[in-house]
Amino acid sequence: MTPFMTPFMSIPAFMIEIIGMLAAILGTICWLPQALKTILTKDTSGLSLWTNSLLFMAVILWLTYGLAIGSWPLILGNIVNTMLVGTIVMLKIRHG
Repeated sequence: MTPFMTPFMSIPAFMIEIIGMLAAILGTICWLPQALKTILTKDTSGLSLWTNSLLFMAVILWLTYGLAIGSWPLILGNIVNTMLVGTIVMLKIRHG
């Protein structure tokens, strides 16, 4: 086994894609309630601009990485996450 091989390399490619899609779905769903609450109430007092801005940048980088390697789970999940977290950041900037 080379230094870059892992036990996961023996898992069929379609199973790895399913794992990636499940991770993308769960990672996206977890931001939906926060985004909806922020959109509906405009209350951002309990949210950190710093944390959400860092998360927004991280999600953009994950999207860029997903595009570079052609990983649909990363691409789709991070497109949605960019919109959700981006909305939270925008509302935090607008409403304090």
